[in-house]
Amino acid sequence: MAIIITDECINCGACEPECPNNAIYEGGDEWRMSDGTDLSGDYTLMNGSSIDSDTTQEPVSLDFYYISPDKCTECKGFHDEPQCAAVCPVDCCVDDEDIRETDEELLAKKDKMHL
Repeated sequence: MAIIITDECINCGACEPECPNNAIYEGGDEWRMSDGTDLSGDYTLMNGSSIDSDTTQEPVSLDFYYISPDKCTECKGFHDEPQCAAVCPVDCCVDDEDIRETDEELLAKKDKMHL
C-alpha cells in the first residue's frame, strides 16, 4: 500500500528530500511522473489512465505536503522502511488503507521508474 500524509502535517518538509522516488510534494504544487525518475513518454497510472510522464498533474492536496500514490513504493528496493515515516516529527506519514499493493507490485513500480 502507498503512504499518505494526514492533515496533521505541520508542513515542516522533513519528508520531501528523503523520498527516493521524488513522490512527495508541497501542498498546492503540481507533480509529474518524470520528476526524480527515469520515466519519459507514456505511463499508465494506477487508475488505468495513460499520461505523458512530463505532463503536470493536479496537486493531491492544497494545504499540506502530499505523496503521489502513483510514485510511492514505500521505499521498497531502497530502504527497509518508508523514509518519510521515519523522519516525520508528528507521525503523519501512514499507510493508505485505500491503496493496497504487494511487495512485488511495489518493486515492479520502482523498477519501472528507475532503470
